[in-house]
Amino acid sequence: MSKELVMGIDVGGQSTKLGVVNAEGEIIAQTVISSLQDKLIDYITDLTNAINDLIAKTKDTGEVKGIGIGAPNGNYYNGTVEHAPNLKWSYDNSGNPTVVDLANLVRSFTNLPVTVTNDANAAAMGEMAYGVARGMKNFIMITLGTGVGSGIVINGEIVYGHDGFAGELGHTIAIRDGRQCNCGLKGCLETYCSAMGVRRTAQKLLMTNPDKPSKLRELDPEKISSKDVYDAAEIGDEIALEIFKTTGEILGRSLADFVKFSAPEAIVLFGGLARAKKYFHEEMVAAMEENQLSIWKGRIRVLYSALKDSDAAILGASALAW
Repeated sequence: MSKELVMGIDVGGQSTKLGVVNAEGEIIAQTVISSLQDKLIDYITDLTNAINDLIAKTKDTGEVKGIGIGAPNGNYYNGTVEHAPNLKWSYDNSGNPTVVDLANLVRSFTNLPVTVTNDANAAAMGEMAYGVARGMKNFIMITLGTGVGSGIVINGEIVYGHDGFAGELGHTIAIRDGRQCNCGLKGCLETYCSAMGVRRTAQKLLMTNPDKPSKLRELDPEKISSKDVYDAAEIGDEIALEIFKTTGEILGRSLADFVKFSAPEAIVLFGGLARAKKYFHEEMVAAMEENQLSIWKGRIRVLYSALKDSDAAILGASALAW
C-alpha cells in the first residue's frame, strides 16, 4: 500500500521553496525556484513544473495527496494571494498588486487539492508542531525576510480574523510618517526590519556619515543586501554594526506593542535576517523591555527558530494538506 505524502510550499519575495513531507513530518525531497518572475503565467509554469518534478521523484516512496501553500497575503478562507506588494507576478497590467486565485490555479495544473495560508502563519504552524514553539499555546511568530510577516497563535489556534488577514504586524506603524512602504502606508515595521529595510538603513547611514569608512562604500547603494551588511559586521565595520543596532531597537519597540495585544508566552523570530541575531539581539530585547508594561517585564521569551532554512514554513504549509 502506497504511503500518503503531502507537499508544503513556501512562497517568498525572492524564492519559492517546495518540499514533500511524510506522515512523520520529515521533508523527504525539496527544491527551490525563483519568485522574481514579472508575469503570473511564468511563475505558475515554473511552480507547477517544480511540483510535478517532486511528485515524480517521490513516487516510489508514496503518493502526494494534497498541497499546502504559505504565501505573502495568502487568504486561508479564499485560497487567494491578495495585493502582495513584494510579488511582482501578482501585479495587474497597470502595475498594481491584485488578487491571484493561487489555489485554483495550482489545482487546475496538478489535479490535487490545494490550501493557501499566509506564509508567516505557515511558519508558525511548523514551529508549533516541530520547532521551539512545540507545546506552546500562545506565541507570535515573526518572519524577517524580504518583508516582515507574522503568525499569531492564541489558545493553540492560528488567528485568521473574519476575512483571513489577521496578523499583518509587519504593517503596523513603527515610525510615524516614516519610510514609504510598498503597501502604500508610511513607517511600517517592514520598511525598517526586513532585508529591504536593512538596505534602506544602510543607504541612510552611509549618506549621513560621509567621513566614516565602511566596507559597504565599495558596493552600489541600490544593491546592498542584508548579507552584505552581515559580512561587513563580521569584520567589525562600524556602519554595519550601527545598522543592526538600529534595526534591533526598532524591532524591540514593536515587539513590546505586540505583547500588549496577545500576551504571548514567547516571540519566535525566523528568516534570513534572524541569522544576524548576535548583532541586534541585545538592543532588541533592551528596547522591548524598556517599552514593556511592568506585568510583562522579564517574562516574555524571545526565541529563534532552530528549524533549518525554511523548513518551518514548508512543514507548516504541508500540515494544511493532511
